[in-house]
Amino acid sequence: MNKEKGFDRPPYITIRDADINGIFQGGLEYNPPARGMWNIVHTGMLVPEAHEIFACAQGCLRGVILTAAEMLALDRLSWISVSEQDMFDGTLEQDITDGVDEILSKLKKRPPVVLLYLSCIHLFAGVDFEAILQTLREHNPGIYFVDCYMTPTMRTTVSPVMKMSAQIYGALNPLPPDKKCVAIVGNDRATDEDSELVRIIRQNGFTLFDIAYCKTFDEYLEMAKSSLNISYIPTGVLAGDELEKRFGIRHLHIPASYDFNTIEYNYSLLCQALGVEKPDLSKDISEASSALDDALSVIGDTPVAVDYTAVTRPFELAALLCKHGFNVKYVIADSAGGESEAFEWLKENVPELMIYSPVNVNMLTFPEKPHESILAIGQKAAHYFSSDNFVNIIVNGGYYGFSGIKKLAVLMKKAYLAPKDRKALLRLKGMGCASCLI
Repeated sequence: MNKEKGFDRPPYITIRDADINGIFQGGLEYNPPARGMWNIVHTGMLVPEAHEIFACAQGCLRGVILTAAEMLALDRLSWISVSEQDMFDGTLEQDITDGVDEILSKLKKRPPVVLLYLSCIHLFAGVDFEAILQTLREHNPGIYFVDCYMTPTMRTTVSPVMKMSAQIYGALNPLPPDKKCVAIVGNDRATDEDSELVRIIRQNGFTLFDIAYCKTFDEYLEMAKSSLNISYIPTGVLAGDELEKRFGIRHLHIPASYDFNTIEYNYSLLCQALGVEKPDLSKDISEASSALDDALSVIGDTPVAVDYTAVTRPFELAALLCKHGFNVKYVIADSAGGESEAFEWLKENVPELMIYSPVNVNMLTFPEKPHESILAIGQKAAHYFSSDNFVNIIVNGGYYGFSGIKKLAVLMKKAYLAPKDRKALLRLKGMGCASCLI
């Protein structure tokens, strides 16, 4: 560890010694070159036909513009550069309204919705965002303007990713609810069609909405007809809650889980909310268990590392794998919110399990010594353990329930048998988006 600069906080701890209420202390951070996670630019692009406009300093704009370029979507993004002088001459609001008006006047096609991002410098300066939006709406009738935020100061309150996941529904207007329409909200990719979640909804005659399905802005607006909004990843909770406040649409959060009892309970809640009979899931449970057993027969006692970018409940996945005989030795995560039962089970049954910080500055030089070959689940685990044998998914990969566990087991087996080009894959930003780097 780099003690010369005072960075003597260890980036690891055994779960035996870890406190679930605070696994690691905050401090100087390191961001590893594993780029698959989405950022707020990617998320905003989910709104069909939307045009994004970023107002921020040039240093911040560089990353924003590169993201759009890598998505092959530069035609959907514009920007307003903020200079130091703008902070002193009292024209911050005027510069934004003038800049947006000019941008819209030069577009070949006027967008139905504009996602306007202000940065931390505007919030520090006390800019009146609502006044800006009101002026723009007056100048540009027929265009929806949605307030969006590019500020790292939100990280300890509502994260930018969570806030953006809610704001992408900001252009929806209330519609008469349709009892046979259901929406999944807060995701950055569509839920796997083979999941029991989607199957229960569709087989009972419900129309399923998801922003990832929408191809046009009109299709997007239809989402407001939903009588039930479902979220299942942590960053989607705010989206469901805010839609419930705005439109009175009931929000059901059934978190993606790797605990069989929790999954069954979630499906009970879903069926109750839909007013339908819960199906017999014994076959799905059996197939998930069989897939895990089959993967274990190939992977054997190879050490396994799980990271939080791959699955939203890494400790639950670690517990599931351990219960099925896998040699899970490492988890890369900085918190265990919502996973107390799995965390305590691992602490009691696998006390030597190592937890590594995903962002501690001392992870820059990890590992300190050569280590054994690892089967990694997630991009950060692949990077930190220098493993080409890795499952390349982010945020559960769109998988859910027993079918998701079954498919993850298949991916683990494939990852063990067929190494990937780790460096080529990890450098691609925004997994699942079109990229000019491919």
